[in-house]
Amino acid sequence: MKLRCAVLDDFQSVATEVADWGPVADEVEVVCFSGHFDSEDALAEALAGFEIVVTLRERVPFPGSLIARLPGLRLLVASGMRNSVIDFEAAARHGVTVCGTASASTPPVELTWALLLGLARGIVPESAALRGGGPWQSTLGADLYGRRLGLLGLGKIGARVARVGLAFGMEVVAWSQNLTKERADEVGVVLAASKEELLRTSDFVSVHLALGERTRGLIGAPELALMRPTGYLVNTSRAAIVDQDALLAALRGGTIAGAGLDVFDVEPLPADHPVRTAPRLLATPHLGYVSRDNYATYYGQAVEDIRAFLDGEPVRVLG
Repeated sequence: MKLRCAVLDDFQSVATEVADWGPVADEVEVVCFSGHFDSEDALAEALAGFEIVVTLRERVPFPGSLIARLPGLRLLVASGMRNSVIDFEAAARHGVTVCGTASASTPPVELTWALLLGLARGIVPESAALRGGGPWQSTLGADLYGRRLGLLGLGKIGARVARVGLAFGMEVVAWSQNLTKERADEVGVVLAASKEELLRTSDFVSVHLALGERTRGLIGAPELALMRPTGYLVNTSRAAIVDQDALLAALRGGTIAGAGLDVFDVEPLPADHPVRTAPRLLATPHLGYVSRDNYATYYGQAVEDIRAFLDGEPVRVLG
């Protein structure tokens, strides 16, 4: 009898399209779920009959309480090689192997610039007006050339965002708690003296930090108050780095010009979530890593992980 494999949150119904599942087809039945399970009870019920689960990034938490409710689970595959929502100790206790996949840094870089440019040039309201018979030109675009781009974080993604900013002729500055002048010089940007200086002097601020105890709530009401009234904030990293309530208050009060968000405190967003009606906000439903090539990597390597597990030689083991 075949093992059963659940693919979670396949919103676009592409998991079996972008990758070849042939290498495991004789031994594994694949079932894709296009909807999101928003409670542990619902997830435990849905996954009760599956030995293998494939989950995307950190969309679905797998705490020890859930793993304990899935006695048949043998393999959990998560895209990416880091995951903060899986209880690895519980997985090990219950005999569950956890594997990862590669993940490209270019898709979130590109989405960062899509949001930043969309904000700067009023792309969404201008397009909606044009298609809906509204006014011909109603916004005044914000220039990029000669303006200052402030980056919170200069890792792999932040460095790529920086290089695009430099190509636009922007002055790029960066700050994080561990950032050195040597790293800033390597990328070709200026090391800001402090987080506060970066926020006070930047025309555009973009967040590219990992979420941890030191970065949780890093940008709150006091920090947002430092930003220029003509400044824009973009967050494609982790929602908890920016205090969402404080950001919504700043947008409603007009103390900053606008924000671009791809990450939220609750995902998927409930229909009545205040983010959906916030002014001066350009928001996307966590699309940072959602690209055809990246999904081909995720699901293609998920198949490899499953095949290796079935052969008794697991690869890309996490935890």
